[in-house]
Amino acid sequence: MSSLYERLREGQPAEGGRNDQMDALRQRIQHRVVTELGPLFYDTTVTEAELRSRVQTLLQVVLREERVPLSAPDKVQLVQDVMDDVLGHGPIERYLQDPTVDEVMVNGPHQVFVERSGKLQAVEATFIDEAHLRRVIERIVAAVGRRIDESSPMVDARLPDGSRVNAIYPPLSITGPYLTIRKFASDPFTAADLVRFGSFTTQVSEFLEACVRGKVNVLVSGGTSTGKTTLLNVLSSFIPDEERIIIIEDAKELQLHQEHALSLEARPRNTEGRGEVTIRDLVRNSLRMRPDRIIVGEVRSGEALDMLQAMNTGHEGSLTTVHANSPRDALSRVETMTLMAGFDLPVRAIREQMASALDVIVQLSRLRDGTRRITHVTEVEGMEGEVVVLQDIFLFDHGMGVDEEGKARGLLKATGLRPKFAEKLADRGISLPVSMFESEGFVRAAVGRR
Repeated sequence: MSSLYERLREGQPAEGGRNDQMDALRQRIQHRVVTELGPLFYDTTVTEAELRSRVQTLLQVVLREERVPLSAPDKVQLVQDVMDDVLGHGPIERYLQDPTVDEVMVNGPHQVFVERSGKLQAVEATFIDEAHLRRVIERIVAAVGRRIDESSPMVDARLPDGSRVNAIYPPLSITGPYLTIRKFASDPFTAADLVRFGSFTTQVSEFLEACVRGKVNVLVSGGTSTGKTTLLNVLSSFIPDEERIIIIEDAKELQLHQEHALSLEARPRNTEGRGEVTIRDLVRNSLRMRPDRIIVGEVRSGEALDMLQAMNTGHEGSLTTVHANSPRDALSRVETMTLMAGFDLPVRAIREQMASALDVIVQLSRLRDGTRRITHVTEVEGMEGEVVVLQDIFLFDHGMGVDEEGKARGLLKATGLRPKFAEKLADRGISLPVSMFESEGFVRAAVGRR
């Protein structure tokens, strides 16, 4: 059901008068609540339930004093909308609480989209005006010590539950502030969950677990919103509890449950242009923290060189992600980012570093039906001349078509090739059964070396 304010904006009648009168009422009530209960919002001894109860009680008192003729449903909606503004995230709060919503996209104050099951949908939620949207954004970024204004009009932040937030202000955004929130479950998905969703098979799950436990270096590759962070979280959960893990991210998203996991978060420059701490700075610092594993949420620039060097100098079993559309593209991206480190390195030297450091590339894709699947599990075999040799171990069978509902029938299938690092895993007490790699009907020409 659309809110009272949304119906008023669309010109539909409601008890209590015109749109501007209702917006003024909402603003008055909200101002009164903030004025009278302001100190409680910062009192750590007051629980969220107690604060919510105090706000709701005060709202009922204020509504009686205002004596505005509202129907019972509209009064309930008005109370909920003001509570969302004061305690939550305004009109989008209900979508952030909706477990079926994966992402919320605010394209200015009067247009909101959500993603459900990989599909975008327009929703009725709207903000009163641009100032209203800015207040919500600034509340989010202030909670994690970030800022956003005309001098620094872009920001990455996070919600208390770990959901990723990106906001951008005019003049960079044309039709008002833009806000994008990628939601993450408070209870992160497990490998069993991803098998149930069809992201990969039990066979591939067991293979990836063996790779992580056997300290194989893994690069997770995929486009935007393909599930890289979710998969990285699942892979990280396979790391034994006795190992010391250093996690490096732009904004904290990974949720590891190991006891000895330390999270580092990059910091933007301050208003004076100072104080910036980059991912690369943190990667270099992490090498002095005696890590068994280093996990970088995503490599985007020169930190790729530091990550490769860490993998090559005793920090085996490290994990990271990169934006790319195929395993071969992932190597090209890492090569380009390594050149961004500012050193005049020969291309062959960079490729030799990649071939030596990386063992497995896991490629994720979002299919036409909106589902997120692993489409390649690819071994990095080494160098052949000037080329890094890749070999698919598991490959998604697109030839199986779609069902009556348009869902892809395809599965990840073994190509029949056993990875060369299987011997290294065996030396560490991890055996990979021959049956795991038995060919499942692929045409041989489709899966050879590339």
